[in-house]
Amino acid sequence: MSQTLSASNAPTRVSTTSPSPATDSPQAHAPRRISSATLMGEGRAIEIEHGGRVYQLRITQLNKLILTA
Repeated sequence: MSQTLSASNAPTRVSTTSPSPATDSPQAHAPRRISSATLMGEGRAIEIEHGGRVYQLRITQLNKLILTA
């Protein structure tokens, strides 16, 4: 890859800083999406530990998701 040189023969610097949160697009704050099949695998229930408590996420007989503590 070629490199652009300034008059002083030094490499040109390119800023690699990220935009500030105030200028981020709304898409940057979208929640992650994970399929239930990825979460559940072959089972119908998983346990999720959060804040020192254990929750159960399960698939009901009507194929709905329910989260209980």
